[in-house]
Amino acid sequence: MDKNKDIFGTAIKAFYEEKDKTDIIVHSPDFEDDVIPIAYLFRKFEDMPEIEQKALELCEGKVLDVGCGAGSHALHLQKKKNLKVKAIDTSTGAIEIAKRRGLKNAVSEDFFKLKDQKFDTILMLMNGSGIIGKLENLKSFFEHSRSLLAEGGKILMDSSDLIYLFEDEFEDPENYFGEFTYSISYKNLQSDDFDWLFISPDLLSEYAESNGFDCEIIHQGDNYDFLASLTVKKN
Repeated sequence: MDKNKDIFGTAIKAFYEEKDKTDIIVHSPDFEDDVIPIAYLFRKFEDMPEIEQKALELCEGKVLDVGCGAGSHALHLQKKKNLKVKAIDTSTGAIEIAKRRGLKNAVSEDFFKLKDQKFDTILMLMNGSGIIGKLENLKSFFEHSRSLLAEGGKILMDSSDLIYLFEDEFEDPENYFGEFTYSISYKNLQSDDFDWLFISPDLLSEYAESNGFDCEIIHQGDNYDFLASLTVKKN
């Protein structure tokens, strides 16, 4: 297989241009293969999980949509809420399609390399904590996010508490059960391994507190998933 191609972008373009419904396959040494149905990335507001709907309802001001994919969240905010949205993704193909779908400001950028910009809402959905990678990266995540937040701004992030998969284990930052290694494939394309973080609400609150943020759990789903609002502590 070819390595390190724009897998999401290739799949998104194929679906948008040719109605090709080939799934993206998710691989992990810890679990059996899973699939991401490509049509799911094009869903409308009414088809989104309640957690995502709640997050979109809470967005305000200037919004940064991190990991926008095909742009479904940002398009709702732009068209239905008339908000100013900057949508970013490291996938150039995804950004191309997001623009073609009508997004006014969609850019292929890495969240961790953004600077000299301010946002009222940073939106991180579809397990938004994933891109943090590991618990040890949370300190730098909070520092970087603080530099991007306007006064009074917030981060809206979802994640899942996977403790239910490990009933005999406990939260241990030295060997945390929410840290995973994944790779993805699509047709003849295969990615390298990458780190992905799931975090419990209690642990997220603990790290937020130690890094100068307040953490409010806005909504909890039926499958151990939750939505958090993170704001910089007031002096």
